[in-house]
Amino acid sequence: MHLLLIEDNNDLAIEVADFLESQGHTIDAAADGVTGLHLAVSNDYDAIVLDLMLPGLDGLELCRRLRSDAGRWTPVLMLTARDTLEDRLTGFDQGADDYLVKPFSLRELLARLTALERRGSQNLPGSMLRVEDLELNMNSLEVRRAGRRLSVSPTGLKILEVLMRAAPGVVRRERIERALWGDEPPDGEALRVHIHNLRTIIDKPFDTPLLHTVRGIGYRLAPANVLSS
Repeated sequence: MHLLLIEDNNDLAIEVADFLESQGHTIDAAADGVTGLHLAVSNDYDAIVLDLMLPGLDGLELCRRLRSDAGRWTPVLMLTARDTLEDRLTGFDQGADDYLVKPFSLRELLARLTALERRGSQNLPGSMLRVEDLELNMNSLEVRRAGRRLSVSPTGLKILEVLMRAAPGVVRRERIERALWGDEPPDGEALRVHIHNLRTIIDKPFDTPLLHTVRGIGYRLAPANVLSS
């Protein structure tokens, strides 16, 4: 993998970079948010390891600008010393795909990066998924609704794929969490935030909602007439 590490703690940055390079990966590094954002926008990376607290531009603002201003959806794993639920939810809301709380295991970091890279680059030839006017092209990973192209994060793409393949059936939240994070999902609020972000992209700009919550069970993609039948 070609990875970008944005971390201002020099000792930690060296430790992480040395480990990842020993595993055969290529690392670019930045010690401040401004430099990190420039590298993230200027280059194509398989994933970004992003510290929350950075000089010049913090990790949340960097992630927001990367998503909203630059339109780049490179998978982002956020590192944080803050272990409160609100901090983690804020990170997801700004576009992070996963997080690790310091201190962390280097092997867990690599496992999560590998999962993010696989999620972002998954390519199933000749596969076009459709639910009503919503389309997901698994060759190009392009999402369109009513002919309009939508920008969906790698995590959102994986959620969308799982829901579209099961539509109009209900997908249990545990199944979605397993598809995203394997056997070690973060707390239950993480999926809720990703679902909220996905709904904002695929439903809010349109008259008819497709993504529905089945309270206490999970989620489904279906038009209103299917729900009422």
